[in-house]
Amino acid sequence: MRAHEAGALHGDLGSTGPSWLRTPDDVNALVPQLWPKTVKRGATGAIEVGSVNIRKIAEEHGTPAYVFDEADFRSRCRAFKEAFGGAEVFYAGKAFIATHIVRILVEEGLSLDVCTGGELAVALRGGMPPERIGLHGNNKSVAELTRAVEAGVGRIIVDSFDEIDRLSAIARRTATRPKVMVRVTVGVEAHTHEYIATAHEDQKFGFSLSGGAAAEAVDRILAEDVLDLRGLHSHIGSQIFDTSGFEVSARRLLSLQAAVHDKHGIELPELDLGGGFGIAYTTQDTPAEPADLATNLMRIVKQECAALQLSVPHLSIEPGRAIVGPAMFTLYEVGTVKDVDGIRTYVSVDGGMSDNIRTALYDAAYSATVAGRTSTEPPILARVVGKHCEAGDIIVKDEFLPADVQAGDLLAVPGTGAYCRSMASNYNHVPRPPVVAVVDGESRVIVRRETEDDLLKLDVG
Repeated sequence: MRAHEAGALHGDLGSTGPSWLRTPDDVNALVPQLWPKTVKRGATGAIEVGSVNIRKIAEEHGTPAYVFDEADFRSRCRAFKEAFGGAEVFYAGKAFIATHIVRILVEEGLSLDVCTGGELAVALRGGMPPERIGLHGNNKSVAELTRAVEAGVGRIIVDSFDEIDRLSAIARRTATRPKVMVRVTVGVEAHTHEYIATAHEDQKFGFSLSGGAAAEAVDRILAEDVLDLRGLHSHIGSQIFDTSGFEVSARRLLSLQAAVHDKHGIELPELDLGGGFGIAYTTQDTPAEPADLATNLMRIVKQECAALQLSVPHLSIEPGRAIVGPAMFTLYEVGTVKDVDGIRTYVSVDGGMSDNIRTALYDAAYSATVAGRTSTEPPILARVVGKHCEAGDIIVKDEFLPADVQAGDLLAVPGTGAYCRSMASNYNHVPRPPVVAVVDGESRVIVRRETEDDLLKLDVG
């Protein structure tokens, strides 16, 4: 369902909240699956992350701010790396990328997906070995493709016949043989929001399997003989909680792989099943553990390869938001509290849709808590909204907060590591917040806060 054009849940007056949202026994309690691993309430009642009091972070770095738990992020990198064994784990640069993030990925042995020249620039600046970079995108420019080839990017996921032509021309001109994968639209629609379900036929990504375009793309690449075809790639969506869709996807991909073997006499050495694994934004979400995902996906691939009498290819996966999403939360300060009698309580904070567009764009659900203290007051159902000049400027549609929530309170929204800073804007000319990394009792800025001077520098008059 699409959000109302005037904003998420516009006109939803008198709501008592969604059916899954339960009145908490303790409004101060933190639901563990929603928060980074080092987050807890300290002796003063304020949240601590990486042993740093959230009040100290607000004093030193201001609000709003994205707070990044580096230890949590590293533990998630390791969990996927260990669970999938010999498979290659690609971090999704589009979820959130910064040079510090890239350096961590290098240290933890992960690879990196990028989808624009800008993301590629950050990847290279952060020291990611080019052979561990994959370049996605449905409309890569000649400049982006040329830069990727010259940098030695390890794989380019081709997405159209135009791109095959462009890349082949670049390969001839530079006397190189770029490694490529064919993105296949396998016709599996994940049970997710229509805007982020990417494997059904009516969308902009990939080559259709059912229509024959995927097989034609393979034929054309092999006929050109200037590109190194490594394998097939698919992606069935995002915020996925089980592996049932991957079973159908793998079966269809490997059937194409078998057809390529029969026609051309080669076995493609690699297979990428995508990923897009889900995280917990609210108590209704139940994400799978990396070990369980790995067990099921590896079983699916091995079974299908055995049935088709194919060698098991080198597998790649793309966990997506599952690595960085839970490792970050956004810290705000409450500015106003407005009790609209008979409708709801609106809690306004000093950020909004410029730092988290997902609620308005995707109808996404989030959680929140008063972070700077505890309360003995009973919970009330509230809506957390931003400061922008939009009725749909909503951050958290429904959440129980203490009845004494007030101006000056610090409020934290978990699960904002993915697609919040990356999709942030300067709507209403609001500067974007900083990203503050916390680890071992220390905090430091890894992406600085924008200033009004930054905004005015772009305005050349």
